[in-house]
Order: sequence, then C-alpha cells, then structure tokens
Amino acid sequence: FSSGTRFVPETTAETGSSRAPWSERLEARLLAGDGRGAWGVIEAAMAAGASTETVYLDIVAPALRRIGAKWAAGELDIASEHRATGIAFRLIGRLGPRFARPGRSKGSILIGTPPGERHSMPVAILADLLRNEGYEVFDLGADLPVEAFVQAVRTTPDLSAVGVSVTSADCLGVAAELVQAIHEAAPGVRVVVGGHAVTSDADAAALGAEWAPDAKSMVQLLG
Repeated sequence: FSSGTRFVPETTAETGSSRAPWSERLEARLLAGDGRGAWGVIEAAMAAGASTETVYLDIVAPALRRIGAKWAAGELDIASEHRATGIAFRLIGRLGPRFARPGRSKGSILIGTPPGERHSMPVAILADLLRNEGYEVFDLGADLPVEAFVQAVRTTPDLSAVGVSVTSADCLGVAAELVQAIHEAAPGVRVVVGGHAVTSDADAAALGAEWAPDAKSMVQLLG
C-alpha cells in the first residue's frame, strides 16, 4: 500500500469492450484544478462499467503517481501538486461510502503511518479497499506519534492486523520502532508494512513485519 507514485502497476481502466484513458483524463482535470470535471470523469468511467475498486486502483492511483512523478522531476510546482491532491481527497470522500459492506465484519484493521510520514492518500485508499472486503477499518492518517499509534492498537476492538505505510526512506528507522512497539502492545497481531520505501520481503522483515507491496496484496495477505 504505497504512495500515489507507486501504489499499483500502471494500467488504464477497461470498461466493457472498450479501453478508455480515464486515468489520463482525470490527471488532466486534477492538474487544471477542475474538481467538477474530475468528478465528471469518475462518473463517466463508472457509467461505462468501472467498479469503485477499478476507479481507485486503475484511475485515481495512476493519475496521482504521474502527478507525483512530474513534481519530483521539477515539471510541476508544489502548489499545483497540492491542489491536485486536495481534489483527489474530495473524490475519495465522495466514493468512500460506496465501499461499505453490510453483514458481519471480518475483524478490525488499524492503518496509519509512522511519525514524520506525511503521505496520507495511500492510507485513505487502502482503508476503503479493505472495507470493501468486509473489514472494519480504522484510518489513523499520517504522521502519528508512536505512543498515540500504540494507544490506538491497545483500544481497537477485535483487532486482526495493523498496517503501516512508509513512503519516505527517512522514516524507516522510526517505522521499525513503531512496529516493535506494536508487537509489544499486541502480541500475536499481524503487522503489515508497505509503501515506496519498503520494496521487498527482506525490507519488511528488517522492520519486523510482513510485506504488502500494494493494496491488492494486502487484501490477499489478510484473506
């Protein structure tokens, strides 16, 4: 469960028998600061047959990854990147309720980032995808102190797993401290890490956790 620049393999959503560049269209609207147009792209994709999961994984995430890459390459100023991200958050806010599933919960999952990690978008996307699988998900967002994260671990009922997203390599040290603290607070609860800074099972093992390179892998791992 990685950042917008590395969340899932880049694909273009296919709906019905036609292949439409929904992600590229969304990217253009986000870069233009056109919130209404961005939602129009989402609505058009779903009308053409795209599921909410497809919208997240094949339309929104790749668009954000490309925008992040343009910012990293110096092709986009930080204000435009932040504006695009803000619109994307509003889109997710409108789509989120569609992921709620009736029936008995499979258990609770707590997800967030270590201190200093400011990328909350991948956590928000992952939360909805896990809700779609029938889990009760508690999203702690980004840049949470270790003590507060651990307190949430202790007080979350029916906790099945904890997910920690690490995008910046500078946060790996404190992520290891967080994982250790989680294990101490809740022995036996699975801790799964992912994000741009965690690239292999070996990286995850060094942090004391299991590895999920993307949202689909997280779902399969817990399944």
